[in-house]
Amino acid sequence: MPPLEEWPPAGLGADDILDGVSTLFESLGQALVCLDHSFQVVHASKGLDRIVGTGAAKSILGLPIDAVLGSELFGPEGSLRRALSAGDRREGWGATLQIEGFQPHLVSISAAPVLHGDSDICDPRVAYVVVARPSQEDHPSSSAAPTVFSGLVARSASMLRIFGLIEHLAESDATVLITGESGTGKELVARAIHVHSPRSKGPFVAVNAGAIPQDLMESELFGHVRGAFTGAVRDRVGRFELASGGTIFLDEVGDIPVHLQVKLLRVLQERTFERVGESDSRTSDARIIAATNKDLRQAILDDSFREDLYYRLRVVPLEVPPLRQRREDIEPLARHLLARVGARHDRSVRLSPDAMRALLRYSWPGNVRELENSLEYALAVSKSQTLHPQDLPLEVSGAEPLPVTITRPLAPPPEPEPPRAPSPTASSEADTEHERIRSALEAHQWRRTEAAAALGMSRTTLWRKMREHGLLK
Repeated sequence: MPPLEEWPPAGLGADDILDGVSTLFESLGQALVCLDHSFQVVHASKGLDRIVGTGAAKSILGLPIDAVLGSELFGPEGSLRRALSAGDRREGWGATLQIEGFQPHLVSISAAPVLHGDSDICDPRVAYVVVARPSQEDHPSSSAAPTVFSGLVARSASMLRIFGLIEHLAESDATVLITGESGTGKELVARAIHVHSPRSKGPFVAVNAGAIPQDLMESELFGHVRGAFTGAVRDRVGRFELASGGTIFLDEVGDIPVHLQVKLLRVLQERTFERVGESDSRTSDARIIAATNKDLRQAILDDSFREDLYYRLRVVPLEVPPLRQRREDIEPLARHLLARVGARHDRSVRLSPDAMRALLRYSWPGNVRELENSLEYALAVSKSQTLHPQDLPLEVSGAEPLPVTITRPLAPPPEPEPPRAPSPTASSEADTEHERIRSALEAHQWRRTEAAAALGMSRTTLWRKMREHGLLK
């Protein structure tokens, strides 16, 4: 080996130097990926082949890094891309490594800009470096950096366990039942399971059973033939057939009526079904992932859900915890969602420290969906680049609402009492009142509001007395 003062040896090219550096990372079980100023891959070490599979490193050359590690991190508004562009480095972030032709892998990545200085050792094309290693070597629950996994963003141990379970299901075709409150992201979890499954190249067909009228649900799920019922003017392919070779996601499965649960049970047991109005059986080649925010055990006791279907769906149970039970996820989720909402409106905004504290204090009964809606609201009402607590919905910011003056509509006048024969004294009093009201009206040019104030009565009472005394114009 030549002395240090002679390094690099004559004839040693940039690619040779990169290969040498890559070998050092490979000895540590890590992969080195080098990016140019436009965030395209100019070099990938063979350590990537050991993580993903032979040929992975070569296949990503020339690709934008967001196509490999996801737009949430490296897209135009991605958190790591913005950090690198600002000259910062990031360590220990979780990400999903997705390379065409290979199964996705959860990895831990560190990224940093390259400081070239006066040295000509480093390839001048390289502006940023990314180092990746398999995630199972880390202990993410003790790390402050969030993990981005197939569109899901989390830092909490409970969600990271879900990510790990999804990875373990990568070679499985088992039926999964996802439970959790509304707005927790059950469909995103289902999509992640699909992406990390052998059926990832097939379709993902989502069906919200709660949004389909019950009399149309059988046709939606299984299809129908022409003439099966009034309005069936042509054959229709059902969602199970559309999902052939892929995954069908049955959201709000607890809303499926009991008579259709029998047919769904048959699909799970025998993989066959019939279209409405047809006697020929068809084969189902779709993996079923179901989700619900209902307590299906209670539904079984209430005879609204079949027990045998419950256990057929619950081969792999997966519960998504509500946001209030994983508060460490609020900050990374808020930043991720704000970048996504801002991109839709072509705006780049950030949260002030006080606004973030307000988000962390709130209990989020509507979970992640409510968080995104709150950020959308804040972006709509604020024209600033920084969002403050007063830009958030009142229930989130905890601010007292401003006093509102409610103008109540005038009550309709009551029905007049039946006339009674006036006594001489009553008649005299009536004449006096008539003159008093008439004088007040004339003094105020018949403006009732002012006349009523002068008489010490409400406008409604004045109207009624004007009617009694024949003073209405």
